[in-house]
Amino acid sequence: MMNIKLRKIKEWINCDIQEEYLDHVVQGTCIDSRKIEQSNLFIPFKGENVDGHRFVNQTLENGAGASFWQKDIPNPPKGPIIFVDNTLEALQELAKSYLKYVNPKVVAITGSNGKTTTKDMVECVLRESFKVKKTQGNYNNEIGCPLTILDLDEDTEVSILEMGMSGFGEIRELTLLAEPDIAIITNIGESHMQDLGSREGIAKAKFEITEGLNDDGLFIYDGDEPLLKSLESSINNAKVSVGINDDNDVMIKTNQSSSNGINFQLNNSNIIYHLNILGEHNVKNATYAIQVAKQFGVTEDVIQSTLDNLVLTDMRMQRIETNQYGLLINDAYNASPTSMKAAIDTLHIMEQDDKTLVLADVLELGDMSKDMHRQVGYYLEDKHIQTLITFGDEAAHISKIASAYIKNVYHFESKEEIADYLKTNLNDDSVTLFKGSRGMSLETIINSLI
Repeated sequence: MMNIKLRKIKEWINCDIQEEYLDHVVQGTCIDSRKIEQSNLFIPFKGENVDGHRFVNQTLENGAGASFWQKDIPNPPKGPIIFVDNTLEALQELAKSYLKYVNPKVVAITGSNGKTTTKDMVECVLRESFKVKKTQGNYNNEIGCPLTILDLDEDTEVSILEMGMSGFGEIRELTLLAEPDIAIITNIGESHMQDLGSREGIAKAKFEITEGLNDDGLFIYDGDEPLLKSLESSINNAKVSVGINDDNDVMIKTNQSSSNGINFQLNNSNIIYHLNILGEHNVKNATYAIQVAKQFGVTEDVIQSTLDNLVLTDMRMQRIETNQYGLLINDAYNASPTSMKAAIDTLHIMEQDDKTLVLADVLELGDMSKDMHRQVGYYLEDKHIQTLITFGDEAAHISKIASAYIKNVYHFESKEEIADYLKTNLNDDSVTLFKGSRGMSLETIINSLI
């Protein structure tokens, strides 16, 4: 993590610090006064309901090394205060300077689905060859991204930054801060449709990641997505398209897929990669990671061995074996219609005869929500799933359509009812997959079963 004197901060950003405190040292950053650690730099924000400046004095008493203070806020406390015009802008400015100071290679990742999975995979294939740090949790916005950068150790060699957004301009802000060496767009889905209006709008917002790309940087993208194909010609950087279509630079061929993992090849080579996780859609995410590793000179045997031992962040196709209820698959971190269809495909190829699918609302789809949920219902035709359970007003549209294709279809008004049903009807040979938007919290059902 950042470990520097205030004197260095004064060199890097536009701020005022009293001379007597310039040799004070700060270690790491914190934005929550309740979690302050010794020598942290505290960053207060002036929000609509709470002004973090109220807690600056308390953080200093609790061991903070220094604190930002926005100049338009009256009555600053005495002590190691860094006076800035705007605390958020100062945080971002500090992160940009610190990133240049550490000078790692930067891999920036965005996309409607698969950002976190791809981030985990990139870290997996690089960590044996480099000192790597990646975005933790959902620290992928205008606050989280600079905090991730300031958590880098001075000897970090590769920084993997996940970049999220809800509207235009947000990815641009992050990529101009990070100036990545490699930028990845995993795919274009339907998330944030209500804010961006269309998939075309989503593609343009995601494509902003290329605006900060170094002149000699590499752009890796989903070549099966026509919306990205139409945009990539606007940049002069080196580009690699990845996909199953034969016009891609890197063409994927999946050889075998089962509940034990997936085997695949690239460009018809003799090299067979193995993923020990579920979901054929994850092969494309793994291929992005392979291209990053090759760009950084990682050997083929290291790529293969590390992918074979991949561990993903929880709630991404997370396998949970139980004695009483069989296999539970927790894919409930987030959802879009596209990722729901991918989850359905995953369940479809599972060997178990007793397959249950639990789907909850996909949020933030705006006026298209009803139609997109109905399309998920139509997608369930011929998928050989025995039981469908839906939860949420929008997910009800899935069950209404799917009742024509699935024998047992239930829509429940509470997660407690779902848990009770599963406890009664699952057995040790069952497989049950859970998928829904983060706000639907389907993992609470899983927690009641384990």
